[in-house]
Amino acid sequence: MIMTNKPTLSVMFTDFYGSPKKPVEWNPFYKLLSKYYALEVSSSPDFLIYSNFGCEYLKYDCIRIFITGENVRPNYQECDYAFSFDFPFTERNYRLPLYRLYKGYDLLLQPRNPEAVMTQYRKFCSFLVSNEAPDQRIKLFELLSEYKKVDSGGKFRNNIGAPVPRGQEIAWLSNYKFNITYENSSYPGYTTEKLLHSLAANAIPIYWGNPLVGDDFNTRAFINCHEYNSLEDVVERIKEIDSNDNLYREMLDQPFLPGGVEVETNKEERIVEKFASIFASNKVYIPSFQKRIQRTKYPFLKSRKWFINRLKPTIKKLVVGNPN
Repeated sequence: MIMTNKPTLSVMFTDFYGSPKKPVEWNPFYKLLSKYYALEVSSSPDFLIYSNFGCEYLKYDCIRIFITGENVRPNYQECDYAFSFDFPFTERNYRLPLYRLYKGYDLLLQPRNPEAVMTQYRKFCSFLVSNEAPDQRIKLFELLSEYKKVDSGGKFRNNIGAPVPRGQEIAWLSNYKFNITYENSSYPGYTTEKLLHSLAANAIPIYWGNPLVGDDFNTRAFINCHEYNSLEDVVERIKEIDSNDNLYREMLDQPFLPGGVEVETNKEERIVEKFASIFASNKVYIPSFQKRIQRTKYPFLKSRKWFINRLKPTIKKLVVGNPN
């Protein structure tokens, strides 16, 4: 529900992926909070909402709210509050897997139609990643490729001609029965949009990453690699489902979420309630003087980042070679 008489909130958003090149209206948390608040983006805000793609946050001594979509831990010496992948929920930490704000999330709340999926022609398996980490992801890709061709649509080991454009992930995955859905790393609570995209496309995820994934999703709706002793066992299970329409249909018939019900803390009203409690309490955990001391690190970190960015092209040439 969008409020009509909205309270005014003085905020700033920094250090998100793509900022400052993208307008603040692009930020998913701007979009969320603007439904309930008249946001005034200010260089001297009451609240700073920042992520982990920079060090601009060090310039602000207001209440800092850290948000991440990466497998990183909040630094509670620098942030007053955090929205992260981490358990447990505390006064300062709200567990919010960022896929909750991604396009396609609402599809997880709708009934499934396995018959419609089974009447579609679908190729065997997809693979959509931009890098080689982790090793077991590559090993699974290679093992499955010995059974049938696995289409790789990312930048890494692309074998379909060109990478799938950003924003077209669900549409592309909808052409496949299975999808290798491995996170870049593993940590309790760390589940990204990769699993959301695969489920929304009805491409059975072959999932690895969050060992507690069953808290958020119905593990009977996908292949949870954490439940198997080896990659070879995972491959055998995939072959079994691939060759048995009854098993395939049974998995497609499962609700995406545990009990078919949205996780309470993922509901928009609960997320907004947490923000509202932070805004209303105005409670500070990192004193202003400590934040002002931290600000002295900003010039060094900023210049170091600039230096590293200048070196990246040279490093890339040294690693992969100069094509010229």
